Amino acid sequence: MSKILLIAEHADGQLNAGVAKAMDCAQQIGGDVDVAILAESGQSVAEQAAKLAGVTRVLVVDNAANAHPMAATLAPQIVALAQQGGYSHVISTNSTQGKDLMPRVAALLGVPQVTDIMAVHGPNSFDRPIYAGNAIITVEAPAEPLICGTVRLASFQPVASDNSAPVEAASVDAEIPSHTRFQGVEIHKSDRPDLQSAPRVVSGGRALGSSENFEIIYKLADKIGAAVGASRAAVDSGYVPNDMQVGQTGKIIAPELYICAGISGAIQHLAGIKDARTIVAINKDEEAPIFEVADYGLVGDLFEVVPELAEKL
Repeated sequence: MSKILLIAEHADGQLNAGVAKAMDCAQQIGGDVDVAILAESGQSVAEQAAKLAGVTRVLVVDNAANAHPMAATLAPQIVALAQQGGYSHVISTNSTQGKDLMPRVAALLGVPQVTDIMAVHGPNSFDRPIYAGNAIITVEAPAEPLICGTVRLASFQPVASDNSAPVEAASVDAEIPSHTRFQGVEIHKSDRPDLQSAPRVVSGGRALGSSENFEIIYKLADKIGAAVGASRAAVDSGYVPNDMQVGQTGKIIAPELYICAGISGAIQHLAGIKDARTIVAINKDEEAPIFEVADYGLVGDLFEVVPELAEKL
């Protein structure tokens, strides 16, 4: 039977919402699931993780070195925890942190990694995207000594929060590297919903022309209580921060409603929204590729259509 170690992402004392979706993946793999909290003081986060359905127990690794999560310092501790616990799988979310962390864990363990797990067919059989999401491949991962993987959150549903798993302190014997040091962090804070977990998302593209013009996107999003995203072109042009980028090289999302304005529909962007339930595209070019995947298309000037749409909603 599988024994899974799920690495929980958290910030400011709050468990990341994506952990509940990664837990859905873990349950489909089957077996006991332990959730690991690596923090300076992780008791409050552990109590939140203990409520997730299917969790067998929560392991808390408190260490001053974990005050500011960095892949270089977390990876050796996770490796030690995985080895001493005899786990068959070590998984994490395919978030920015997970993409940085799990390849290091896999390398230290000397095992391959299954990246961006979309579906589970068995303990070592998974679906994952290739060719920028244009094709899905089923891979068979070697079962020994263990399997490392990251979970595509858009492909799974959050588990319920009706559990009361035990919380245990865990100690690991791992050498923390000193060559990587925390210098500072810049966080783009917003009162809007989290982009990766929001049920509604409004995105803007390079056609907006400036960061000031992005205000019409923000107004529409605020009107419907949506998160705000952007195309890679808009991010590269400096209109918005890069943590708002939607796409293969940004954030993979699966909202109930996705509204995009001034986005042509590049392959890497479409790969990030393929699981959206309803897509509404606004573009003045009726031949734009985005209309091939949109459920509803509005051909027109976004500077006229978006404000009018916000006014009517």
